Amino acid sequence: MLRTRAKYHLGQVVRHKKHPFRGVIFDVDPEFSNTEEWYEAIPEDSRPKKAQPFYHLLAENDQSYYVAYVSEQNLVADYSGQPVDHPDIPDLFGPFEDGAYPLHFQLN
Repeated sequence: MLRTRAKYHLGQVVRHKKHPFRGVIFDVDPEFSNTEEWYEAIPEDSRPKKAQPFYHLLAENDQSYYVAYVSEQNLVADYSGQPVDHPDIPDLFGPFEDGAYPLHFQLN
């Protein structure tokens, strides 16, 4: 059985190490769980390892809001204290407090 410990948690604000976007984590896969087509679209010299946590983010950059799927190796915690303005945040989380978003619901 695969055992993985995620470095980041639901509701945490993170940013990408290489690309100019940040977001709020709303789900975590213990290892890569997207399509091979998605994975192969990443330039080979930039492809992350599959055997690590991958995070689903409500993401934003200077131009738009979107959902991102990012490997743990490409994320860092965002300690700016600034909220993320993604319009879907209120559907999943409560108000921004202490640098993170509390969940609106209980997890199993």
